[in-house]
Parts: sequence; structure tokens; C-alpha cells
Amino acid sequence: MAGPLPFNALHAFVVAARQGSFSKAAEELHVTPAAVSQQIRLLEDLLGVQLFHRLHRGLTLTDAGKAGLAKMQDGFDALHNAVDQIRGDDNKQELTIWTSPSFASKWLMPRMHRFREAHPQIDLRISGSGSLIDSDTTAPSLSAEILKANNIDVAIRFGSGNYPGCDVDRFMEVDAITLCSPALLKRKDVHPLKEPKDLEHHTLLHDESPYEGRPQWKTWFESAGLETLTCRHNLYFNSVLLALSAAVEGQGVVLTLDKLSQHDIEQGHLVPLFELPMEVEHGYHVVSLEGAQSGAGVAAFKQWIMDEASA
Repeated sequence: MAGPLPFNALHAFVVAARQGSFSKAAEELHVTPAAVSQQIRLLEDLLGVQLFHRLHRGLTLTDAGKAGLAKMQDGFDALHNAVDQIRGDDNKQELTIWTSPSFASKWLMPRMHRFREAHPQIDLRISGSGSLIDSDTTAPSLSAEILKANNIDVAIRFGSGNYPGCDVDRFMEVDAITLCSPALLKRKDVHPLKEPKDLEHHTLLHDESPYEGRPQWKTWFESAGLETLTCRHNLYFNSVLLALSAAVEGQGVVLTLDKLSQHDIEQGHLVPLFELPMEVEHGYHVVSLEGAQSGAGVAAFKQWIMDEASA
């Protein structure tokens, strides 16, 4: 391609690829969707290739678009770093952390102030996405390409740890435990909860989030020797946050990962029952691009989160 590089068109391509939508790219760039579409069309004409498949519900990259995206993103990252150095802001860093809403809300946020106090030069951008789950052992749901495409510095994942092209550290093991609110235990109009078989008189709260390794009541009952137990009522939720909220409100008994309920236990909102934890095969991992741990900000965050988990 002769002549100067079409900077605006290249920038529009990178943003549209990350957002998967001309409309969302337009919001980020503060232009109209038509302007973004025009820039992409200009770039495609100059390069002589199609960069996107235009679908009814969004965009997907063509093979040509995928081939050029990673290095183009690296180029824009390098450009931003150079501008920061010119401004004299090289001591100020920003990290984008990608995790699930449940982990961000229940585990990360209550501890976040300690990282900020220890590393005031690092600003954090926390992205909580419900799509960040391992739902299929045969198809890794996180890879180096996904981190690059979404400008993610560090991802926190509950799963198997199979993330191609990434540095992966398993930093926290988990068990599944049963909990309810203190108020439910004090009620005189319900059956006492003294042993696992007492659950047949209570409402079970089910987290049906489709993530791999999710603890299920059937498995817990089997581990407790109660394969045939049938409970009176059930409530089903598509979010662990909703299931935990229902438990806090005294709606029933929840089975969840111990680390997600730790803050509610410490605050007195929930109490563990029966002392029968069930071991969970999967665990929490901190994930970054291969080689990215040499960056001071990424290394500092990974060390901090591992220290927090150990504590």
C-alpha cells in the first residue's frame, strides 16, 4: 500500500474488532456508526481484502482481519506508551483486570483497597463479564488471542487452567459449602438445621450458572451419604450472586464455593452448615500473556493476588 497510513481507519478497525460492533466502536470513538463503517470500507478498499463479515447481530473478523489484528494492536499499544513517555507519565500505569462479576464482587472488591495502598502508581480498570466462564473442557474459553483482542492485562478465571498462549498460575483452591442466613436458623416456625437430612424440610437454592466445575446439590448429597434425599422446595438462579442474595435474605440454603461466600460469612450475613465441605476439582487462576509477567504492573498484581489468597 503506497502513501501514508490511514491512521483513523486503522484505529477504527482495531476498536471495531474489539467491540464486535460498529455502533459500540462509534460510541468509544465519539463518532457515528456510519463514520466507522466508512473508515472500515476505506481500509478494505486500500488493502484489497475484506476485514469483517457483517452479520445481523454484529461483526466477525475474516481470516485476513484476524491475521493483522494482533500486530496492529501491538502497534497502537506502543504508540500510547510512547505518548505517555513524552508526557512524562511513564511512572503512572494502568492495568485492565478481567474477571467474573461474582468473583469481583465477593472476593476482589473487599480486598482491592490493599492493592491500591501498596501500589498507588497503578490504576486498575476492572471488567466484570458474565461470559468469563469455562463451560467446555474440550474447548478452552480463554487464549492469548482473546486477551490481546480485548486489551486485557490480567484475567482471573475459575476453571481447569487450560488457556493456550498464556502464563497461568493457580492461586486458590476451593471447596463447596452449604450456608444459610442466621435469621433462618433462629426461626421457630421451620424445622431445625442440625444435620444434613434436615434439608428435606427446607428450600434449596440452586446456582445454575453454566460454568464448568459448578458445585451441584446432587453431588453434595452423594458425598454426604444422602443420595435419595428429596427436599420440599427448590429455587433456581442463573447467577451465583442471585443465589447468595436469596440466602442472605433467608429464602433457603445455598451450596456455593467457599471463597465466594467468605465476605458474607465475615460480615455475619451467612453461616456455614454441617461442616461437610466438598472438594472441587477446579480452582482459581491468574492469567496473563506469555512473557507479560516481566511487566512491573502485571507482576505486582499477580504477586499481590497470590499473597492475598495465601493469607
